[in-house]
Amino acid sequence: MALRGPAGLGPGSRGPLDEAVAAAEGREAPALVAAGATLEDVIYPQHSKLTDKEKTNICYLSFPDSNSGCLGDTQFCFRFRQSSGRKVSLHCLLDQFDKDLPVYLKKDPAYFYGYVYFRQVRDKTLKRGYFQKSLVLISKLPYIHFFHTVLKQIAPEYFEKNEPYLEAACNDVDRWPAPVPGKTLHLPIMGVVMKVRIPTCYDKPGTTQIVQLTQQVDSHISVILPTVHEVDLFRCFCPVFLHSQMLWELVLLGEPIVVMAPSPSESSETVLALVNCISPLKYFSDFRPYFTIHDSEFKEYTTRTQAPPSVILGVTNPFFAKTLQHWPHIIRIGDLKPAGEIPKQVKVKKLKNLKTLDSKPGVYTSYKPYLNRDEEIIKQLQKGVQQKRPSEAQSVILRRYFLELTQSFIIPLERYVASLMPLQKSISPWKSPPQLRQFLPEEFMKTLEKTGPQLTSRIKGDWIGLYRHFLKSPNFDGWFKTRRKEMTQKLEALHLEALCEEDLLLWIQKHTEVEIVDLVLKLKNKLLQADREHLPVKPDTMEKLRTHIDAIILALPEDLQGILFKTGMM
Repeated sequence: MALRGPAGLGPGSRGPLDEAVAAAEGREAPALVAAGATLEDVIYPQHSKLTDKEKTNICYLSFPDSNSGCLGDTQFCFRFRQSSGRKVSLHCLLDQFDKDLPVYLKKDPAYFYGYVYFRQVRDKTLKRGYFQKSLVLISKLPYIHFFHTVLKQIAPEYFEKNEPYLEAACNDVDRWPAPVPGKTLHLPIMGVVMKVRIPTCYDKPGTTQIVQLTQQVDSHISVILPTVHEVDLFRCFCPVFLHSQMLWELVLLGEPIVVMAPSPSESSETVLALVNCISPLKYFSDFRPYFTIHDSEFKEYTTRTQAPPSVILGVTNPFFAKTLQHWPHIIRIGDLKPAGEIPKQVKVKKLKNLKTLDSKPGVYTSYKPYLNRDEEIIKQLQKGVQQKRPSEAQSVILRRYFLELTQSFIIPLERYVASLMPLQKSISPWKSPPQLRQFLPEEFMKTLEKTGPQLTSRIKGDWIGLYRHFLKSPNFDGWFKTRRKEMTQKLEALHLEALCEEDLLLWIQKHTEVEIVDLVLKLKNKLLQADREHLPVKPDTMEKLRTHIDAIILALPEDLQGILFKTGMM
């Protein structure tokens, strides 16, 4: 993906779009890394600039812990923090696509994702007795299902044919179109064509815009992906679906959670499923689908000198059973069963039983849920298991349940925050845009009596207590900052529209030359701000304002005209 998708560009080659991205970002293109058992690595494209710290993180995270015993091929995902020495790009080319993405798919400038295809097979000819190698895609984009599919297409052949095959695959990727949300993309990769569609923020939540296969046009399509980012939700929640509503609360509230699993595959899938369960709300805290003792944040996240941070960690090393036993919520899972099978349901156990943690699956927590358990969804899923309903269908049911639960919770907040917006009639073109009213928790709580979640949800319980807890969480902080920014930008856009409706030529007849020049400079700054911040302004409004500016400048003396036309060129 010739932007910040996979970094598989041809070695040493750079298309014009990649040059533009590198220039805009002032830093590396993403990387495709091949790592062996001795932690030697090959990076494509060769101009990728990963720091030594990032390379070390990638190499250690690209392999299962030795105790995992992952024989054969394994796929998993990890996430790591960008090195502190880097400059975080504020205005890269991807921003124009990022603004149209759902909030939970927007790139986080401070983190990278690593998508791993790991192979371990017996080989007596090698000193270690095993062939061990990983192919890793490094990207800013959280397109889990898409990147795992890409790796599935290229990794097995790469392990047989080595670098020349990887170079050919990278050259294919280099020709991919930009990752435009809402557009159906045809992506060739080593003789296979993948058809995908990246969601947009305008899609109805909970719907999957499945790209359809048509006989005439798409006869060359080999792989159709109904989603770029979703995981098999039911498979991940299967061992704990009796407690899925409690886990939803813990994730919503940004509580510290550890997932202890037998392999990186199960660890990463479960962490990603937890993060995904509060969609379309974004999980704003840190999460690590696969975390090891070699991670550069190991000391930061395992210290006992302060309370555990708001983070979800996925681990496989038994060492963590002791190191993280002070964490308040620990999910211990066994092997995830194939589709169609259901494991024994784990129990919620008190933290005092933690001594059995290294062997027995369970949810170890003293947390008391605010909401009563919804027995309907449990019966529905249990019935599906008895009737051997496919895991995909079970995931659709569970995803819809989580979506409705999250929407019931967030709608009252959305309604209240919308009321903080000043009335449009209070917007004057000759004054700064009005400020949003302050968010007052107690005022919000009073609205719940008549317009609370009881209007859309059948679930009973202490909703007020849940809201009070949520208002102190990182997820509320992140959500409100995002909404406040959107509403402030809307006010700026309305202010621009109000300026466009004014008769500015009449205004300049009543004001001095100095005031007119000041107005021109302010209007030009407004246009630059609208462009830079992607304000929700109609294109004709922008054009109308440019016409106004030109007309005002032409009404001034010639010496000023030349200066003002050059100032802040747009």
